[in-house]
Amino acid sequence: MGTFLLLLSLLVPGLLSFLFLPRTLRFLGDLVGCHLRRSSRTHRELLLARVATEQKSYEAEKKTGKAKDDEDWEEIEGAMVGSSVNGGKADHDWNGIAGFFHPFCNAGGGGERVLWAAIRATQKRWPEAVCVVYTGDRDVDKTAILKRVKDRFNIHLHPPTVHFLYLTTRHYVLSTTWPRFTLLGQSLGSMRLAYDAFSLLVPDIFIDTMGYAFSLALSSWFFPAVPTAAYVHYPTISTDMLDSLNAGGQGINAGAGEGYRGLVKKQYWHLFASLYSMVGSTIDVVMTNSSWTQSHIKSLWGPYRNRRNKTTDHDIDIVFPPVAVEELEEAVAVSEASEKKRGPYLIYIAQFRPEKNHQLILEAFASLLSSNPKFPTYPKETPKLVLIGSVRDSDDATRVDNLRLLAHELKVEDNVEFVCDATWPQMLDWMRKASIGVNGMWNEHFGIGVVEYQAAGLISVVNDSGGPKLDIVVEIDGKPTGFHASTVEQYEEGFCKALSLSPDETLAMRHRARQSASRFTDRGFAEKWVQNMDRLVRLQISRAKR
Repeated sequence: MGTFLLLLSLLVPGLLSFLFLPRTLRFLGDLVGCHLRRSSRTHRELLLARVATEQKSYEAEKKTGKAKDDEDWEEIEGAMVGSSVNGGKADHDWNGIAGFFHPFCNAGGGGERVLWAAIRATQKRWPEAVCVVYTGDRDVDKTAILKRVKDRFNIHLHPPTVHFLYLTTRHYVLSTTWPRFTLLGQSLGSMRLAYDAFSLLVPDIFIDTMGYAFSLALSSWFFPAVPTAAYVHYPTISTDMLDSLNAGGQGINAGAGEGYRGLVKKQYWHLFASLYSMVGSTIDVVMTNSSWTQSHIKSLWGPYRNRRNKTTDHDIDIVFPPVAVEELEEAVAVSEASEKKRGPYLIYIAQFRPEKNHQLILEAFASLLSSNPKFPTYPKETPKLVLIGSVRDSDDATRVDNLRLLAHELKVEDNVEFVCDATWPQMLDWMRKASIGVNGMWNEHFGIGVVEYQAAGLISVVNDSGGPKLDIVVEIDGKPTGFHASTVEQYEEGFCKALSLSPDETLAMRHRARQSASRFTDRGFAEKWVQNMDRLVRLQISRAKR
């Protein structure tokens, strides 16, 4: 009898928790959600009033004629982006607030180009909608941000309907804030940051464009009626990352799974992967930037999404990032005449972050120069490496200084140039002069810079992994568009091959590369983005009627 009572005392609390805890959590989420809606209601009203005021001012300024930066504003037709139930255009006049969670919106990288292109596509399709960006870039105002968007990406946004809400807790998602258990810490930090965002304004649609899936789970908990979407550039954790812990692995955590500490790290990563997968099941619309990312997200999130009935016919869609292909084709010539203006220059366009592996490229370039190669096409010129990238903060600036020091130690400083925070015209100038485009990151999720290389007719030497290998630097008509490499020796060999091609072979490969890039246009991205955004709009309207 005593044993039975003991067993009962253990089972009953567990059963009660199993039955009632979900309801309790749902109640608590609804309670917090209602509080956030009430507390941000005034901010919402002020924001909409500001939108109306700015729109009137904007129209008054444009009375004399259409502004030059408005000339490309063409409506994306409903036929391309899906239909409503009755076959007509799907809620073209939707005028809700779409919130874009992008705490580092002013960073100037490929992820930011996706953000701005997504907002531009949304503005064109739903001109009455308001796009709000939640950002931690508190040191710059709206005018400065939009100017950088125009200068860096040549993307022109409609100012009255794009606004910024400034977050004060961005430090919670910095890796430096979490020296231990970084993945979990940053993920929990993103939830704290999302709470900061919701306290300012609860949107009608919530979209994460940086990779903070946990922020979307928090939104679903607090606001079940608000549709959520994730544009995944790179999974927070992947099977490749787990494998990298083993001896012989690749990446910045290569071999970190050895010993007792390594065993603990492995278990922690596996547990986090399970938590990450459960979080992914709460998201309504999922987009990935490449087939590599899609494969990993499907393997992690897919089973959990099936259980929660989140899966649809077009679940976890590939939406290739937008690249200024058309503009590059127009701005950078690829012809016999243009070949005379190119030199043995290698350019690497990438943010100065550890995973971009600038060190590998510097070492390979130094090895190339030490072999004293001769290239018939460039008999009187010495190869030059140009590193082009944005510097987000002091950590990035320190990395640039360390790379300069490394170039000095390798005795190639006279042949290496750093171009920090380059403008679009500066990058165009280098793409006209260069012959090779380089990518050094292992498992680059996509590689917008590589597509830019191809569109400019550069011969790419890229890492033999991820998006550059699977989606971009692929064969066209059975012939290569560039070279793949993993080690210093392979990169050096790739540089040599690219610079040793005959003039005819070089020009032919440039044309194939440009043909390959035609798959990744701004228009192609806009069409796919609006298809997915259309799903969110219809979900929002449907849930609002309940």
